[in-house]
Amino acid sequence: MTEPNAPRPVPGPPRPGPGPKQPPTAAGETVPPDADRAGDQPFADLDERPVADHVAVFEAEHSRLQRELGTIDQL
Repeated sequence: MTEPNAPRPVPGPPRPGPGPKQPPTAAGETVPPDADRAGDQPFADLDERPVADHVAVFEAEHSRLQRELGTIDQL
């Protein structure tokens, strides 16, 4: 019978790194100041905003998610 393998170390929690960097905005692009917030409910007040602002809110959240998910490869 074979010997059981020695237990391998388990990776710990990720180390805190530098804060998220703000992506550069294209010329003429307007983003509401609170559109890139990292709150639990970034779309909570979306129904109170003008429809024209919705795109900027969704793009800011998409950028935030891409930054957060991009850190997965660094583990």
